Amino acid sequence: MQIADLKLLNFRNYNKLEVSFSKNNIIYGKNGMGKTNLIEAIYVLALTKTFRSNNDKILIKEDKEQSKISGNIIDDIKKNYQIIITKNGKNVKIDNNSYKKISDYISNIKVIIFNPNDLQIIKDSPSIRRKLLNVSISQLDNKYLKILSSYNKILKQRNSYLKTMYLNSNTSQEYLNILTDKLIDLGTQIYDYRNNYIDEINKLIDIIYEKISNIKGVSIEYLSDFNKLKKEDIKKKYIELQEKDMLFGMTKFGVHHDDLLFKLNNKELKEFGSEGQQKNAIIAYKLSEISVFNDKINKLPILLLDDLFSELDNEKINNILNIIDDKIQTFITTTEIDKVNKNIINNSKIFHITENGVEEVKI
Repeated sequence: MQIADLKLLNFRNYNKLEVSFSKNNIIYGKNGMGKTNLIEAIYVLALTKTFRSNNDKILIKEDKEQSKISGNIIDDIKKNYQIIITKNGKNVKIDNNSYKKISDYISNIKVIIFNPNDLQIIKDSPSIRRKLLNVSISQLDNKYLKILSSYNKILKQRNSYLKTMYLNSNTSQEYLNILTDKLIDLGTQIYDYRNNYIDEINKLIDIIYEKISNIKGVSIEYLSDFNKLKKEDIKKKYIELQEKDMLFGMTKFGVHHDDLLFKLNNKELKEFGSEGQQKNAIIAYKLSEISVFNDKINKLPILLLDDLFSELDNEKINNILNIIDDKIQTFITTTEIDKVNKNIINNSKIFHITENGVEEVKI
């Protein structure tokens, strides 16, 4: 899978941009010129959301009403993808056919991104690690996204009804049971998706980690309330916790509390790992995903490497680049073009970004 070209209108700092890509692409320039904005546009075209914020409206150039991204994606055949972002929502199209449900659009374009902010994944809150899982699995199977959306909807309804029950003793227990049963059914499916995905990652991550750092012993533990429980045992747990849930107006048990534990030699990297070890583990995780995508759906994703060179030494960078499948389309952003291996430069399309715009150059 490759993106052949990209057109931007009123996106971030770009008024209008049309650019064509090759298999390997290097985007360089000073900070603040729009390097990350360019690969962010590819990410948004794929997933309809930015990796930098929860607010899509910030993608619209200041004083403009809407932003538009379009690009031709070559998979088995070439298709044109388009997303229009307005203050009121988003509209997505494939070959000029509109999709009412975003979930029907997502999973068509596969992307994996490394961004410096990812280095906080191990240290950050569990919700960030759940998002990491959700983004990847939804690209492999958009049915997962629909199940997750339904789960979140039922969870919201259950929490609201718990508050009602707490305030009104005449409310129906039967309705809560219906919501709980639905939550268990959807939650069990989500658990299976996530558990299987992490099993696949664990087959690869230690091998890749060793290639990056010459150290073995990395693994990921998937933590879930549903772990190793049968449906009837999960149901009993919800019954046990009902009074507490009513008191707090919140469902305290379920896959919405899932987490990932990154480990090195069975010790938590969050507590015992150095910053370098944590960085390498996240990068190994991301590179493992490439193989999982290829194995599961026989497609290589588009790989976006944002500012990788500022985070790692040259040896580790070369180790990482040697691991990457030479068939995958890559985008590398950097402020220091001199740090990039000459062989990579010679086999890449080079874009220089300045305050005057984006220019293809030869180095």
